[in-house]
Amino acid sequence: MFLKSLQLIVCLTIIFNERGALIASQNVEYPPLSESMWNYVGETLEWESREPKNRENVLVEYDFIVVGAGSAGAVVASRLSEIKKWKVLLIEAGKKALHFMDVPITAQLLQASEYNWKYKTIPMNTSCLSFDEHRCKFPRGKVMGGSSVLNYMIYTRGNKMDYDNWAEMGNEGWSNDDVFKYFLKSENANLSTSDVNYHRHNGLLSVTDVPYRTPIAKAFVDSGSEIGLPVIDVNGKNQIGINYIQATMKNGRRYSTNTAFLFPARTRSNLHVKKESTVTRIIIEKGTKKAIGVEFVTNRKKYRVFVRKEVIVSGGAINSPQLLMLSGIGPEEHLKDIKIPLIKDLPVGENLMDHVALGGLSVLINDTISLKTDRLLKNPFNTQDYISNNYGPYTIPGAAEALAFFDLDRPGSLDGHPNLELLLISGLFSDNDYTHRLFGLKTEIYNQVYKKTENMDGFTVFPMIMRPKSKGRLWLKDANPFHYPLIDPNYFADERDLDVAVAGVRIFQQMLKTDAMKKLDAQLFDTPLPGCVQHKFDSDAYWKCSARQISFTIYHLSGTCKMGPVGDPTAVVDPRLRVHGISGLRVIDASIMPEVPGAHINAPTIMIGEKGSDMIKEDWGIRV
Repeated sequence: MFLKSLQLIVCLTIIFNERGALIASQNVEYPPLSESMWNYVGETLEWESREPKNRENVLVEYDFIVVGAGSAGAVVASRLSEIKKWKVLLIEAGKKALHFMDVPITAQLLQASEYNWKYKTIPMNTSCLSFDEHRCKFPRGKVMGGSSVLNYMIYTRGNKMDYDNWAEMGNEGWSNDDVFKYFLKSENANLSTSDVNYHRHNGLLSVTDVPYRTPIAKAFVDSGSEIGLPVIDVNGKNQIGINYIQATMKNGRRYSTNTAFLFPARTRSNLHVKKESTVTRIIIEKGTKKAIGVEFVTNRKKYRVFVRKEVIVSGGAINSPQLLMLSGIGPEEHLKDIKIPLIKDLPVGENLMDHVALGGLSVLINDTISLKTDRLLKNPFNTQDYISNNYGPYTIPGAAEALAFFDLDRPGSLDGHPNLELLLISGLFSDNDYTHRLFGLKTEIYNQVYKKTENMDGFTVFPMIMRPKSKGRLWLKDANPFHYPLIDPNYFADERDLDVAVAGVRIFQQMLKTDAMKKLDAQLFDTPLPGCVQHKFDSDAYWKCSARQISFTIYHLSGTCKMGPVGDPTAVVDPRLRVHGISGLRVIDASIMPEVPGAHINAPTIMIGEKGSDMIKEDWGIRV
């Protein structure tokens, strides 16, 4: 029994049911355990011993308390604890990470687990219409490492104009010249081809090429080249072009901020980590309006811990504004309505941004080369290749393989500012019988449209709006900290975003006509969505309707604690990330972004963590 269980674990032929339970494929003849597989067992045990231990009894007082161990919070806790005289407490609502989470192909499956907060939008009227209850799902990591454990590991920084625009909005110190060094500070790049002046090799965060690529990825990149797109380093000088993704991974495994920043800090006696603990309120003195500590709940018991210097909120674009509002910092009328005493009237929860995509662009091909879960699992040598050689399809992050950036305002300009991305996923919605449920697609729509492709091969392209005009908001349901906030992304409120999505369809259709795609006999899947049958298939009106039906979040929520200078009525924090009007309190995460950059925002969020940490050190007299 032990050997069989060990084989199942080692072979990693795992999927999740809807409750997040781990189950294994039962109809596979597993190869015998090789020496490399036994080594992997040892690696798993050693890996799980490297995460900082949970602190059962915290101190009464710390120099700094960091709330949230995600893409930014893990960075902040690691960097602040470099100062030996500072005692730092990191509080995380989620559990410890597990080794299997580092298998890149499982990225999508983790969304069904208890390591995902499983947020949803409110019922929508003009988007998310083909999803259950007209609600889009918003996966967010509830685990050490946060969403860097659940995401697709794509490493893109954005364009210089993204950050120069931040500075032009009054955010001194946030221009591209200011932030670029913080991207480099984290990075440990190992790339086959790159713009060497734009990468570093001695940081904590491993960034590499994905070791294995399907023929679909090559066809996608080649087709872009055929229509005139340069093949570029997307993190180099220019961003207009196409290439395979760069990923936060090492040796074919995920490299989360937990692995990169907290593993090396695990032996520091001045860093304490409290897991499975939810911060419910920031304690703020009403007279001085100074943050002096936090309240948190562990195993249904409430605790208080105090701070000598600062509380740093790094919960992300949903949890950070939620915590501020629970603590009396937010829109006055809203807090009054739910009977939370006001401490500071600020537009917390406004300015919600995301990179939404048109999610219904599926392509069928004539070869069995797409990433189908059942086919991967039925070939146990995929597992052996992964464990023995750090290679094979298991190294592909959730089937994401390549991307292309465009500036529709300046077509043909190589130094443009991307407002459209085409993202390649080398599989279909019908990959298996649970993928559509992960995303919340209505079963009747799946059965009517996509089920017929279950035994077919193909891929999906997502035209993604990178500089959205539409902005949403979130607010509290009530004063209960364990009730999820209400989230309205307000997708496509500005119809110019729909124009970008349609332009993405048209560009991809040009790519479909190339020799590279003809070799795959690639054909656009043309069964119309039931909610769009009133429009002629492939008309602009049809694709706009399709975007409203299958509005696909790329999980880049941001902006809800907007950064802006004193006097900006839309801002929550100042350019040093201090909450306006409250001393001893900062927000350091994606929620401070005044405009979402044209990037997959894990890298920018890590940059914010790096820069915010240095700001704290500077403000407390530490040379950086």
